[in-house]
Amino acid sequence: MAARNPRDPETLERLLAQREAELLQARLLIEKLKLQILRAKRDKFGASSERLKQIEQLELLVEELETERDRADTTAPRELTEGDAADGQGEQRRGGRKPLPDHLPRDTEVHQPPDAQRCACPGCNGRLRLLGEDVSEVLDIVPARFKVVRHVRPKYSCSKCQTIVQAPAASRPIERGLAGAGLLAHVLTSKFADHIPLYRQSEIYAREGVELERSTLAGMVGGCSALLQPLVTAIRRYILSADKLHGDDTPLPVLAPGNGRTKTGRLWVYVRDERPMGSDAAPAVWFEYSPDRKGERPQAHLLDFRGVLQADGYAGFEALYASGRVSEAACWAHARRKYFELHADTASPQALQALQRIAELYAIEQAINGKPPDERQRIRQQQAKPKLAAMKTWMDQTLAAISAKSELAKAILYSARRWAALTRYADDGRIEIDNSAAERGLRCVALGRNNYLFAGSDAGGERAAAMYSLIGTAKLNGLDPQAYLRHVLERIGDHPVNRIDELLPWNVAAQLALPTTKQRLAA
Repeated sequence: MAARNPRDPETLERLLAQREAELLQARLLIEKLKLQILRAKRDKFGASSERLKQIEQLELLVEELETERDRADTTAPRELTEGDAADGQGEQRRGGRKPLPDHLPRDTEVHQPPDAQRCACPGCNGRLRLLGEDVSEVLDIVPARFKVVRHVRPKYSCSKCQTIVQAPAASRPIERGLAGAGLLAHVLTSKFADHIPLYRQSEIYAREGVELERSTLAGMVGGCSALLQPLVTAIRRYILSADKLHGDDTPLPVLAPGNGRTKTGRLWVYVRDERPMGSDAAPAVWFEYSPDRKGERPQAHLLDFRGVLQADGYAGFEALYASGRVSEAACWAHARRKYFELHADTASPQALQALQRIAELYAIEQAINGKPPDERQRIRQQQAKPKLAAMKTWMDQTLAAISAKSELAKAILYSARRWAALTRYADDGRIEIDNSAAERGLRCVALGRNNYLFAGSDAGGERAAAMYSLIGTAKLNGLDPQAYLRHVLERIGDHPVNRIDELLPWNVAAQLALPTTKQRLAA
């Protein structure tokens, strides 16, 4: 009875701590399951702003719970059970951690027992013989290390004619600049991929004993932007040669000269991604900056484009569609968002019904992802078209039975007015059901905007567009953007401009890709 109802303080305290740990673990499991559900919905039905915000909040909550759990595990004593190993393998099983990557370099430290050198047993002084060894691994990091590369060019003189012989000076990414390609790539990636402003980078480098003023770093960014512009032009040319594009835009606060305030510029994104229809064409993303959102901006960007543009309902695109050169494809994610917001606010059963109908359309898309255009078109004709017709009938009947000023009517009218563009994908296997490709392309801008608040000028907006184009395209092609930029910066200064396409991400991917596990084992 005493064992079941302990009264001594130590036992009670231990049981209470154990119970709190169990509750924390249960709460963590619940939050992880919620996060998995949201991610699954995003993957199945397309990314949307409301789910992304929820995912970000849950990511932070799970992070805090895991930190608290591991803090408790560290401070509380833990007895090893029979199934645990002293080298931490039991903890590895509990956490479900993946094995450490094979491609990382290994430093081996051998820990000999105190008496191993004299091969004597500490108990009886008998001779020791090796039975085997236990091996465990920990992941460590070596901080970024600066180095100075000295370029030495011996100078020779001919003893007969006194001619001076010397190797030409090594090429530098930025003429007369002190930064090597590796440092330049690191600065660019930190600012435009990791969203670390230059003043923070300066502080980080100072901790390593290297004084790099923000003005110096800004000069590096400006020099690289000019040097890499031919590559951005090549990406633009490649994207405009497609017959289907995704387009979108987002605001970018820009410092207005003279008054210290900000104005609202725009970053436009155009994405070529034909992988969902089984094409081998390389994906790419191209950004353009403009100081305003006038319709003439996208009209100028897409002046040479012929094909299908998948975008939102922005009126500035209308002139493109009216020209006959560009066909409009609308976005079901935008249409769905109207119903989602209505259902979230009012729990409208009609809005829920619309969401369920749209989910059925997305389920069809999930099944045909990666199939060739003709097969996608055939399946959509058989499966999606009847569902689209049924939804149109439901929309018409619902509209006739409700007030034209109601929020539900507004949501339905948003879809009804764009019905031809919303249903065009069912007749063309090249078109996607939504514009998620462009929205994913703009995600990096939102993250950067949160960190460095605004661009310093219109020229700064143009530089950001150029860097986002290169880094985004490198990521779409599975490359580490820092490794890609370093590779390019080491070569572009001496590279013939008429062969600039050789430096595009998909053309250097084979040189920069990490070897697979099978390749590493075979080496």
